[in-house]
Amino acid sequence: MHDDLFYMREALREGRRGLGRTSPNPPVGAVVVDPRSGKILARGYHRRAGEPHAEALALARAGEKARGATLYVTLEPCHHHGRTPPCTQAILRSGVRRVVVGTRDPNPRARGGVEFLRERGLEVVCGVLERECRYLTRFFLRRMVSDRPWVILKVAASLDGRIATRTGDSRWITGEEARREGHRLRNICDAILVGKNTVKADDPLLTCRLPRGRNPVRIVLDTRLSLSPDFQIFRTAREVPTWLVCGDSAPRDREEIFRRTGTEVIRVREKDGRVDIPSLLRELSRRDILSLLVEGGGEVHGSFLEAGVVDEVFFFLGPLIIGGREAPSAVAGRGAEKLSQALWLSDLRVRRLGDSLLLQGLSPEGRRLLESNL
Repeated sequence: MHDDLFYMREALREGRRGLGRTSPNPPVGAVVVDPRSGKILARGYHRRAGEPHAEALALARAGEKARGATLYVTLEPCHHHGRTPPCTQAILRSGVRRVVVGTRDPNPRARGGVEFLRERGLEVVCGVLERECRYLTRFFLRRMVSDRPWVILKVAASLDGRIATRTGDSRWITGEEARREGHRLRNICDAILVGKNTVKADDPLLTCRLPRGRNPVRIVLDTRLSLSPDFQIFRTAREVPTWLVCGDSAPRDREEIFRRTGTEVIRVREKDGRVDIPSLLRELSRRDILSLLVEGGGEVHGSFLEAGVVDEVFFFLGPLIIGGREAPSAVAGRGAEKLSQALWLSDLRVRRLGDSLLLQGLSPEGRRLLESNL
């Protein structure tokens, strides 16, 4: 018998090709393997909602060669008829004898495929590289469990934790390779969010500059609708979807100013005079936003951390020290009173990107989700 771990890694590699393209569905990968020779007969990944699922695509490509073969798939095959037919039926028709599944489907409407296939005589193995497969589907998993997007906090700071000088100079703290990695994050996330202070300071576009990259929905927090519509993020709203989020007490007469630019204004409830972050995340989930990249300044970062909704952190460090009491820090807000209350990261990865470093890790909230019983 050939190594199940090896082939599930191949299925994971396929699944990653769909990252950022499949919402509101999860990214899924699959491979069909000849158990005698160990040869991969076909591959497939879910490209976007409404198109064939990974296992159905791989089996169709394998054709008659799938008879007696083993199917590896990162997520439990669906067992319901949605925009596409049930994958369990495609598996039965294909003649495969063995199915290896990475992780169960958290969607109660779609799950049950494992039991269905076992009842019909197929050998089904579950939980191979389960943690890795859950990480691949983490955006979808967070929405199913918590009705909110998976939240990634992205910071670019100096070695002393500053995101700009006291005069607001911030271009560029990290090097070109680190900034390219930041654009890869934009490419896989459904939406990117900043606060009004970032718009005022940087006048950013918040687009993805990678070749064939995909622009996320751009979201700006402005509780009172105090920004000018002349910033380039609003001037380009007809080219890239742009949402301006305000509190429910913001002046109504300001909405039309932004709507004329093509910007959609979204009102959510307030808490302590600011947009209520949990309410905002529920609204984004309702709009099929499964992943949110938070690239704001210290105040916005602090708001998301205090709300306890950060799942993952990408912290880029440039090789410089800025100093100064008035230089803005990466995280503002109340902060932790004790180290036990600080946000400690796990599953930590450290990468060198040119002259910069990237520290990537899961928050306790993110880790609990990946280790939960579905």
